[in-house]
Amino acid sequence: MSTLADAVRTAARRMPEAVALRWEDESIPWLQLEKRAATAAAALRKGAPSGENRVIALSSESAFALAAFAYASAFAGTAFMPLNPALHRERRDALLAAAGRVARFGEGDSDPGPVLGAFSAGPGDAFEAPAPPPEVELIIATSGSSGEPKGVMLSPANLRAATQASAARLPLAPGDAWLACLPLYHIGGMAILHRCAVGGAAVVLQQGFDAARVMENLARYAVTHLSLVPPMLERLVEAGPPPPQLKATLVGGGDLSASLYQRARSAGWPVLPTYGLTETGSQVATLAAPEAYGQPGDVGPPLPGVAVDVVAPDAAGVGRIRVRGGIVMRGYLNPGLRPRQGLTQGAFLTADLGRLDDRGHLILLGRADDMLVSGGVNVHPAEPERLLAACPSLTEVAVTGRRDPVWGDVLVALYRGDAAPAELEAWCRERVPRHLRPRIYLRLESLPMSPQGKLDRRALRRLAEGQGQKR
Repeated sequence: MSTLADAVRTAARRMPEAVALRWEDESIPWLQLEKRAATAAAALRKGAPSGENRVIALSSESAFALAAFAYASAFAGTAFMPLNPALHRERRDALLAAAGRVARFGEGDSDPGPVLGAFSAGPGDAFEAPAPPPEVELIIATSGSSGEPKGVMLSPANLRAATQASAARLPLAPGDAWLACLPLYHIGGMAILHRCAVGGAAVVLQQGFDAARVMENLARYAVTHLSLVPPMLERLVEAGPPPPQLKATLVGGGDLSASLYQRARSAGWPVLPTYGLTETGSQVATLAAPEAYGQPGDVGPPLPGVAVDVVAPDAAGVGRIRVRGGIVMRGYLNPGLRPRQGLTQGAFLTADLGRLDDRGHLILLGRADDMLVSGGVNVHPAEPERLLAACPSLTEVAVTGRRDPVWGDVLVALYRGDAAPAELEAWCRERVPRHLRPRIYLRLESLPMSPQGKLDRRALRRLAEGQGQKR
C-alpha cells in the first residue's frame, strides 16, 4: 500500500483514540481517520475507476478537501495530484495532459462532493482495506527552469525515505502536533501529512496563513512543530513570542535574512533554517542546532541518507547543488509515468547555488537560473511576463526581482509603453494573480538587451535594485 495509507493503518493499530487530524472544531482520531479514508477511497473508486485512471487530480483552495483527497487516494492506490486553482489555465491543462490517464475534480471538472461527503460522514458499508501501492503516490506541480509547467513524481519509496530522513533530524512522536498553514498543493504542506502519519503526531490543519489565527492555534492545540516561509515568520515575530511548547519552526522556501533570524531567535521562536525541493520530497538539509548557525544561507548538514555535493565549483567552492539518495524523485511527470526523466544517474542537479563549509553545512547562495522566489513561491519571469503582455498600453515588458530581507524576491515589472506605473498597477490588480503580481513598476525608454538580441536578465536585475518605488 502507499506510504500514507500504511502509516495511517499502523497508527490506528497503535493508538486508535489518539488525535490524528484537527480541522476547525473537529478532532479525528487515528482509527476513525483510517475508516474515513477507506470509505472515501470507495467513493473515489466509483467516481474514478482505478482501471481507467492512474492519477487523481484535485484543484481546490480548501485545505480540508486536499487533505481528504490525499488520504482517499492513498487508500485507493492511485497517485494524487493536488493543483493550485490560481494556476493559469494553460499551465493547468499542460500538467493534466502530462499526467496521461487522470480523473479531474474541482474547478469545472468532476464534483468532489461525494468523496468529501464520504470522508466527512465517517465509515459506512463500503469500508475496504487499502489497495496495493501505486508506482507513483504523489505528484506536485513545480516550475521548471524554462517556466513551463512540470509535475514531480514521488514514489512510495521516495516518500518513505523523505519522512525517515526528516524524522532522523526532527523526531516526531505521539503527543506532538504540527500546524499545517502552508498550501497542501505545495510539497512543504503535503509533506506534513506524511511526517505526522509516520510519527503518530497530530496534524493541525489551518486554511491559509493568518498570523493571529496561527498564534491562537499554536496555543489552543499545544502545537510543537510549524513550517513557514520567511514572510510568515516576519508577521509572527511582530505578533509576539511563541507558546513554550513549540519545539521547532522550520523556515525555508526563500532566503532567511540574518536580521530576521536573529530577531526571531531573540523573541523566543525556535527557528530552524531548512532547504528543500519538490524534487526531493521536501527537506534536503535542516539546521537543527541553532547555536551552530554560522552565516546567512546556512541550512545545516544534509539529512541522514541524503548526499549533497557541488558541481563545477569555482575558486570559492560555489557551484550548483546536486542531490542523491532515496528522497530524489522518480522523475518528472509524463503520460506513461516512466522513471528518471530530469535525473542523471539517479541524481538531481538543482538550479540553486551553494557550497559546503568545513563543517559539512550547506550554505545557500542564490539561483543559477532566472527563477525568482517570492514569499516562498517559485515564480519564473515568463509567467507574469505572459500575463502583462496582454495589457494594451504596453509595448514591451520584462519581470525580474529586487532582493528583500523578508520576501526574498519582490517582483519588479520593467516596461515600455504609455501606461503610468499607477495605471499598470491597477490593471494588474484586476487581471494578474496575487503571487504573480509585481509590486514595483519601472517605465523605461528601452529594455536592456544582450549582444545576441535577448533580454539581458542581469542588467534587468541591476535596474530593479537601483530604481523604482513600491506600489
